Amino acid sequence: MDHMLVDINKTKIGVVGAGSWGTALANQLAEKGFIIDLWVFESQVKQEILEHRENSIFLPGITLSKNILPSNDFHPVASDKDLLLVVVPSHLMRETMTRLKDLVSEKTILVSASKGIENKTHLTMSGVLKEVFSNRLKEKFAVLSGPSFAKEVARGVPTLVTVAAENQMVAEFVQHVFATPTFRVYTIDDMIGVELGGAVKNVIAIASGIVDGLGLGLNTRAALITRGLTEIRRLGLRLGAKPETFSGLAGVGDLMLTCTGDLSRNHTVGKQIGQGRKLQEILGEMRMVAEGVKTAKSVYNLSRKLDVEMPISHEVYRVLYEDRSPADAVYRLMTRSLKNEFDEV
Repeated sequence: MDHMLVDINKTKIGVVGAGSWGTALANQLAEKGFIIDLWVFESQVKQEILEHRENSIFLPGITLSKNILPSNDFHPVASDKDLLLVVVPSHLMRETMTRLKDLVSEKTILVSASKGIENKTHLTMSGVLKEVFSNRLKEKFAVLSGPSFAKEVARGVPTLVTVAAENQMVAEFVQHVFATPTFRVYTIDDMIGVELGGAVKNVIAIASGIVDGLGLGLNTRAALITRGLTEIRRLGLRLGAKPETFSGLAGVGDLMLTCTGDLSRNHTVGKQIGQGRKLQEILGEMRMVAEGVKTAKSVYNLSRKLDVEMPISHEVYRVLYEDRSPADAVYRLMTRSLKNEFDEV
């Protein structure tokens, strides 16, 4: 593959999306020595990065590398790149990539670090990218996922993630581009498993937050995380994922982090719901996206279509979209018919 002949330090990289995660990844690559063209939606964020080397809205307190070149224009970010990292909210993925797709050359590797499932199509982000680009990029898609809060990555906290791609050479190329002494990158060939782990864990994190908001204790939360992993695995196996993926960084690793960490936006939304607040009121105060809110709808509809039993995810959907009581949701889960723990249903 041509990319393996390129001096990795001369790799031309664009990053689409300057939220907290996009900014953190762009800065990490920039500090490694790459010149990073960063597409920024908000003009004020672009100006602040240029003038003050900070993104105070999405990643406050972090001084950004001078190797980051912010732009509100897709052209310099997406044109003539060896690697294009896409970090936009999942519900904006199709629209954003459709707008810039004609700028992307056939040599470009597309890496998605967005986590979600599209509402209408039930596609993961790589599925959306493959539709947008049809067969033009063939196997040059990869996804990056794992237990990684943006703020901690930006502070240089040791973090481990995994890169999934169908083409092993693509996976290894992306692995070497991103790896640093504080950011260890593994490879895997199970893209659908990695993406489902990263998407559905946000729904379970909302449930975990609800448990904490209700004050139900550590027993309850540990049980919820464990059974939540069972639901993710069930859906994954139905869609062709490998079972071992869910024991890895993009499975149990990311789930544990998002269900227990104070930096988790999804956990925060759930906790406030558990404390009695309404969803629209909570979302109205948030500048950043809690992906689990939209993903809950996708997971509910997809699991019903595939006849995959996901009771926790279904209760999250009912609390979010049918205004059901969180306490009643817990009661319904606890009084379901009794089963063998490892039944696949």
